[in-house]
Amino acid sequence: MKLVATLTMLSILANSMVCAQGTSGPSMPKTGPALDDLRAVAPGLGKFATSTVAELWKRPGLAARDRSIATLAVLITRNQSVDLGDEIARALDNGLEPKEVAELITHLAFYAGWSNAMAAVAAAKPVFAAYKVDAGQLPPASPQPLPLDEAGEAARSARVSEQFGAIAPGVVQNTTDVLFKDLWLRPDLAPRDRSLVTVSALVASGQVAQIPYHLNRAMDNGLTRVEVGEVLTHLAFYTGWPNVFTALPIVKDVIEKRAAR
Repeated sequence: MKLVATLTMLSILANSMVCAQGTSGPSMPKTGPALDDLRAVAPGLGKFATSTVAELWKRPGLAARDRSIATLAVLITRNQSVDLGDEIARALDNGLEPKEVAELITHLAFYAGWSNAMAAVAAAKPVFAAYKVDAGQLPPASPQPLPLDEAGEAARSARVSEQFGAIAPGVVQNTTDVLFKDLWLRPDLAPRDRSLVTVSALVASGQVAQIPYHLNRAMDNGLTRVEVGEVLTHLAFYTGWPNVFTALPIVKDVIEKRAAR
């Protein structure tokens, strides 16, 4: 299903403002601006696109596949559709399977909002068509779930119920039944990747109060300290420096507390 080609930097830029390392399929229509557009409107932006952001995707410490996961999480969370088709294509070229892209979108319906996920479906449809993705490559609607950590989920549920059960019992119930006993147990996106999607979405939306729980969960699920640092470095370009600097003290506190255990 992968469509991989070797192109020059200018050809890459014709398919993506941010210099994709992979390329979209030959029949995939470009959604982002071409290099000539950047030069005509913002030459400095074109310079950074062809140098700084192109090199960002090559930095060690975070696989290109993970960079695509984080980037898609940002674009969907912020409903930034201009480059979304290009980035879905790049994600497929970087090793994400169609079922993983589908699950990423499904996951973000709950962490970024229903309408943002619906917009992502519209952007993904022509990409999947260009890559000839069929129903057999997509996850089932109701798969066999992953095993549930009964003790951990019981503790989480009791804590949330005690805090908020009297205020919003429906939210508490759906958090247990829909998110943690269904969404997070869907097997076609690994728990580590779900955590990476979630943390990226929280940084992108400035929801720093939720970062400690989900970053701890991400690291418990296998995201390393080095990868966390590279995720933030990557997100600075895709969410803007202020969002990352707002998240940095929270991330620092989580990492320091884990190291002190």
